[in-house]
Amino acid sequence: MSGPGPSIPPLRPELAVICDLIKPDSRILDLGCGDGALLLHLARSRSVRGYGLEIDAANVAACIGAGVNVIQADLDEGLADFADGSFDYVVMTQALQALVRPDLAVEEMLRVGREAIVTFPNFGHWRARLAILNGRMPITPALPAQWYNTENIHLCTVADFEDLCRRSGWEVLDRVLLDRAHRRGPAISLLPHLFCEIALYKLRKPVAGATAGLV
Repeated sequence: MSGPGPSIPPLRPELAVICDLIKPDSRILDLGCGDGALLLHLARSRSVRGYGLEIDAANVAACIGAGVNVIQADLDEGLADFADGSFDYVVMTQALQALVRPDLAVEEMLRVGREAIVTFPNFGHWRARLAILNGRMPITPALPAQWYNTENIHLCTVADFEDLCRRSGWEVLDRVLLDRAHRRGPAISLLPHLFCEIALYKLRKPVAGATAGLV
């Protein structure tokens, strides 16, 4: 990324939380990077270097226009073009549930990056549970699509994801649970699985001799 470029666009609150988890001068790969807002912000505020992967042509064009390094690619095809340990962080926001094999995607993230940061909607939120009890697929602020036109094919709860982490041996370095406005709150602290709408996890493969677990 070079040149003065346009002014930094405002970040979604969720992306602002991610920024706080990334150290300056890092190498980052952003999967499903959208218009490149996160990469642009990190490049200018923390001297972060990296690439975005994005399938949507309009978003790819927006990245190029902003001076963001981007590769047009389908995340379901994996990260075979990247060598082991190519990046300090691999980030994927709100795309995990739309992948054919989210477990393999996270495994690939941890192969090419030292740490992975993923976010996803919590299907265990009380609104989703209430809709299921009423015999309907949930439509919530975090899951706004109808059942027939949603891109989500592998929805999970916070408990489901943490079980996957244990089974896969991934170490959870950080867990941030947010409401639909991307805020923390006392209700989430008291009953996280019920009141969390957006979950964020920072992961790594455990170092030799360490025991994986939740923070």
